[in-house]
Amino acid sequence: MSEVMGAELPTPAWHIDGRCTNCDVARQLAPGLIGEADGRSVILREPQGPDETGQLYAAAHACPTRAVRPPTGQLEADRDPFPLALDDTVRLCGHNSRHTAGANSYLLRRPDGTTMMVDTPRWSPALAARHEALGPVTDVLLTHRDHAAHGRRYADRFGARLWIHEGDLDAAPDADRVLRGTDPTVISDGVIAFPLPGHTRGSVLYLADERYCFSGDSFYWSRTTADIEVVDSVTWYSIEALADSLTRTVDRLRFEWLLPGHGDRRKLPGDEMARRMRELASRTRRLRPRPVDFSAVRW
Repeated sequence: MSEVMGAELPTPAWHIDGRCTNCDVARQLAPGLIGEADGRSVILREPQGPDETGQLYAAAHACPTRAVRPPTGQLEADRDPFPLALDDTVRLCGHNSRHTAGANSYLLRRPDGTTMMVDTPRWSPALAARHEALGPVTDVLLTHRDHAAHGRRYADRFGARLWIHEGDLDAAPDADRVLRGTDPTVISDGVIAFPLPGHTRGSVLYLADERYCFSGDSFYWSRTTADIEVVDSVTWYSIEALADSLTRTVDRLRFEWLLPGHGDRRKLPGDEMARRMRELASRTRRLRPRPVDFSAVRW
């Protein structure tokens, strides 16, 4: 504690200010340190040791509204961990954007040393340079319309191809490659696009190397239920269409990493993921349309 004019002042601490939009990004990166109360994220306790401090700095640098604040009140550039390696192939971009509702984005490294970007972080020339430093970026893969905000700027900077499905083409009308229909499309060796109308008309998931599933907002890992879930309370197009999409696609999906736009990530053995996906398809067929309600998402 410090004293001023005989009065004790509280020691500065980590805090989350009123700009929080309850997007869940910070809670994904600092579980146990950041929780939810009254419809927003809150600091549960101060970090203990460098690893937990690093988790809070990751949450702060990813937060789309910069609502997560360190004791100094200033984010230190040298404490920015992004793009953050999830394994030797995928990196989490961080620096989530307010213009994509705080969606997560990823870098997918290919065997030839090139990289693909799945959805995008906030636009910044400095961030683009950081991503380019990892290798040439050949493609920017958009999962759906809600995440299209910065796609063209990143694609132009990288000299990359911008992809989107025809169902959401009005969100990126100058896309270089347009996915059509519901049949899978090969993007490159080992990377396949599976149209999955439901969350939006043009939702797509991208499957890489039978290890990684970039699911956009079609489904995610819920910490609340400890299972894969659909966001039925925020389905803009049709929950029935999403059920049909899952039924049509689920037996063709093989992966270990679930990497969504919103909601948590998870790695499990392929057989277990396949079982959980079949169960998800069955549960989704029993769902019915409901009013949009962001507060009902079971993060």
